[in-house]
Amino acid sequence: MGEFTFLYRGGDRSGSPEEMQQVMQKWVAWMKELGDKGHLKDPGHPLEHTGKVVKGKGKNVTDGPYVETKDIIGGYTLINAKDLDEAAQLSLGCPILDRGGLVEVRPIMKLDM
Repeated sequence: MGEFTFLYRGGDRSGSPEEMQQVMQKWVAWMKELGDKGHLKDPGHPLEHTGKVVKGKGKNVTDGPYVETKDIIGGYTLINAKDLDEAAQLSLGCPILDRGGLVEVRPIMKLDM
């Protein structure tokens, strides 16, 4: 078993309160399914839409990321899977896909420290 992260990007966040409740119920059901099958290591958290970006040798600090950016990471989840292919298959149930978003599936590199 390896550890992987799902990074959630994009997706339509508009809708009535009732629609948003339905979307949230889909997320809860999907997370429960991952947990029931032994794949959920950490459900993670959604991320705020504001923050700071620090970059370069000069360590410049600017406002960002910006919500208008389609690549903004909206949250993450940590899972266990036998390999990258299984992790990608597990991501297919993610509700963000139904709202035009994407799931970036990445292996977590183990460091001996």
